[in-house]
Amino acid sequence: MPIANAYRALADPTRREILRLLREGDLAAGELAGHFEISWPSVSRHLRVLETAGLVSSARRGGNIIYSLQTSVLQDIATEVADMARVGRHASAPVASARPLRCRRRLQQA
Repeated sequence: MPIANAYRALADPTRREILRLLREGDLAAGELAGHFEISWPSVSRHLRVLETAGLVSSARRGGNIIYSLQTSVLQDIATEVADMARVGRHASAPVASARPLRCRRRLQQA
């Protein structure tokens, strides 16, 4: 799955909360839906987006669909973000302030 799908999936707070819930263990779709004050079709749509992005997987067990967290895509994202933070530096170089240089200069002058 393209990593861009995962970034889009992670942009939504409801989907991030679903991932947090699944971090504790597998859950049935109905159990997941019970944590939100939105309609079942909305929860189902969020689960479909997460599954398409490779962030969760589903399996039918009896009359339930059980969702599981898939961490490999999250690990790929974490690696990519860490690599972006090291642009132009060696891995051992200290991380610069997130503030733009001109803002840091103003703060130092104050």
